[in-house]
Amino acid sequence: MSKAGVSCKKIPSNKINLRLILVSGKTREYLFSPNDSASDIAQYVFDNWVEAEWAEESVAKAEILRLIYQGRFLHGNVTLGALQLPLGRTTVMHLVPRENLPEPNSQDQRQKSKDRSSNCCSASCSIL
Repeated sequence: MSKAGVSCKKIPSNKINLRLILVSGKTREYLFSPNDSASDIAQYVFDNWVEAEWAEESVAKAEILRLIYQGRFLHGNVTLGALQLPLGRTTVMHLVPRENLPEPNSQDQRQKSKDRSSNCCSASCSIL
């Protein structure tokens, strides 16, 4: 992990520049290694919270900070390398305070159940 504020500098070819966006829309950039996990990143950001800029969004502990990438919450053990993020480039993620993560694919499961139930019970169908 590295220092913040890399937006105007060249990104090292072995690092990933993360632009983190808070719910308020405020952003901050950090350099991370492909081996860094979502929980490593949350802990680093928490430990280096930008009080002057992000005071209103501060949280009590790092475990509350969650990363969202391409519309999905990242679990703590997922590394940036596992996401196949490009080295030497900037990737945008959202950083949100949330106590618990939603169940994996819970929305997908609800949709599948809904689809099954709507297809099943017509007048000509028998239920075994």
